[in-house]
Amino acid sequence: MGGFFKSSIGRKVAMALSAFFLMIFLLQHFAINILSVFNPDVFNEVSHFMGTNPLIQYGLQPVLLFGVIFHFVMGFVLELKNWNARKISYAKNKGSANSTWMSRNMIWSGLVILAFFILHFIDFWFPEINTKFIQGDWSGLHEGVDGYRYFHELQEKFLNPVRVGAYVIAFVFLALHLLHGFTSAFQSMGVTAGRKKTLQNIGKAYSIILPLGFIFIALYHHFNHH
Repeated sequence: MGGFFKSSIGRKVAMALSAFFLMIFLLQHFAINILSVFNPDVFNEVSHFMGTNPLIQYGLQPVLLFGVIFHFVMGFVLELKNWNARKISYAKNKGSANSTWMSRNMIWSGLVILAFFILHFIDFWFPEINTKFIQGDWSGLHEGVDGYRYFHELQEKFLNPVRVGAYVIAFVFLALHLLHGFTSAFQSMGVTAGRKKTLQNIGKAYSIILPLGFIFIALYHHFNHH
């Protein structure tokens, strides 16, 4: 296993697999959060199920946390490994003429997204961990709130325009990151050139529509607070 991660191909494959995992998670996360726009009660029910299901809390949640950390660490490792190679390549060939802005700045878009993950964890994940695992409250209820608390807490987070602005900026950078990362992940897994155009089209749709969807959710709750 150590030899696998020491090779350039091994690191790229590992990076691609973690990217696939996180892209699937983003779809699932969006599917749940968009419910808050159309049906708060269903959103509360689904959120409570996800937040109290032992398989998700003790099985999938640690895997997700590992996947997030692994993807960012591996991304920084690849960037450091390729730094000198890119400098030599750019000296021979103008970088902007041989690559896209997104591919040349993955490290910077990744850092913005990492900062967003930290903010998102502070906003939602850490409070959940405190409520359930430290206070021992798995009821999903909150004093002064009718029914489950999840929809109310979501709207409270999006009251602050500065926080909403930070979310919007982060999702713009997520779109830029995905515009290169989506196709790159499939290429790392050996997808043939004949399918590259199709993947690029699918990648563009995914990379634009999904972040726009998250931006819509944040703006909707900011302007439609109950």
